[in-house]
Amino acid sequence: MTVTIVGSQLGDEGKGGIVDVFGDDADVVVRYQGGDNAGHTVVHEGEEYKLSLVPSGAIRGKVNVLGNGCVVNPRTLFEELDTLRERGLDPDVRVAERAHVILPYHRLLDGIEEEVKSEDDDEIGTTGRGIGPTYEDKAGRRGVRVGDLLDPDVLRERLEYAVPQKRALVEDVFGLDVADLDDPDALDVDALYDEFSEYGERLAEEGMTVNAGSFLADRMADGANVMLEGAQGTILDIDHGNYPYVTSSNPTAGGACTGTGLAPGVVGDGEVIGIVKAYLSRVGSGPMPTELGGVPGDTPGYDGDPENPRTEREELAVYIRDEGHEYGTVTGRPRRVGWLDVPMLRHAARANGFTGLAVNHVDTLAGLDEVKVGHTYTLDGEELRTMPATTEQWGECEANLRTFDGWEDADWAAVAEEGYEALPENARTYLEYLEDELGAPVYAVGVGPGRSETVVRENPF
Repeated sequence: MTVTIVGSQLGDEGKGGIVDVFGDDADVVVRYQGGDNAGHTVVHEGEEYKLSLVPSGAIRGKVNVLGNGCVVNPRTLFEELDTLRERGLDPDVRVAERAHVILPYHRLLDGIEEEVKSEDDDEIGTTGRGIGPTYEDKAGRRGVRVGDLLDPDVLRERLEYAVPQKRALVEDVFGLDVADLDDPDALDVDALYDEFSEYGERLAEEGMTVNAGSFLADRMADGANVMLEGAQGTILDIDHGNYPYVTSSNPTAGGACTGTGLAPGVVGDGEVIGIVKAYLSRVGSGPMPTELGGVPGDTPGYDGDPENPRTEREELAVYIRDEGHEYGTVTGRPRRVGWLDVPMLRHAARANGFTGLAVNHVDTLAGLDEVKVGHTYTLDGEELRTMPATTEQWGECEANLRTFDGWEDADWAAVAEEGYEALPENARTYLEYLEDELGAPVYAVGVGPGRSETVVRENPF
């Protein structure tokens, strides 16, 4: 059977932790979209492992697949594999031959374009790792696929077609001198060919490449359990998210089909678990109707001015941000935080067909006298129960809040060990409200960062 793990919000919901919790019963763990911009931390036997591309199952001896819907940076892939091997692990990672390759010029252009957009406060908040430009080349039929790395003649042909276009873009559109770039080799056909043909040789020598759809179908025919792991979240989906503040692929459950080669019926006959953070966080610009306080430079219309109405809620925003460690892991930049946005979750539940929920960070809200959610929106005098189709309309929505009694702090490790009924009563009321609104039962409740600090109510396998 399959279990598909989907972020229901704006990413950073704690998907990796839930993959880790439920992954023991999986034989194969598959990433079906995204690239090395989707960092996650796995704790195993007291050891912490930080991964950005390799699926979580690599730590636990599972077979891992980067599906055709992924974009793969071979530099990152082999750095992570080498690091894991140095720490005594033997990860089994396969890569779809149809997956597209992130090349140095993709990262170069990602940084240039985001810098240009920042001048007009239109930046998307990308990681600068070349994800968007790689998917752009995929759609434009000028991409390099993993299978191309295995054939030197094809690789050179692809590079000789694409690189002059990228050089013209840098020089003629952005007005930059290639010689002045930090990495001029990013636009040198020979340098790229030498490096990436070597990656192709290593992929071949280690037998890492697969025809993903056939490989997975064969494993399932043999009785294997397959976990399908999405990156980012539903509201960052290129089709179903708040465009243009989105990623360049489909984190929704439908992406598990196109990103692996498994049929919709295969995914639909399995479980689809929506991962929910008990409040909302966001990186970068874009609407956020339930936002508390604000982050200058990210929150539209907020500049930190003490006279700004948002400042009244800043103390609560800082409390949740600190308790939830909502700061960039590299930059330390504060993330935007707000109450749970239920119209957003209704949209996610419809788009994905959740059969179960995992709600994380319930412990972060402990100690508050009251906890609120955005239950509905008001737009142009009309009450809405789900997100409008355009980002501009969403930005005009006002959240109608519903208030719940808060819950006390607890010995969360003991709660996780004892089970769901050990959760504070008011927290259970909050969770049962979500079950009713989203039409899916809560399978797991995250009450701390470690694997052992998850209340497992039902195992989807």
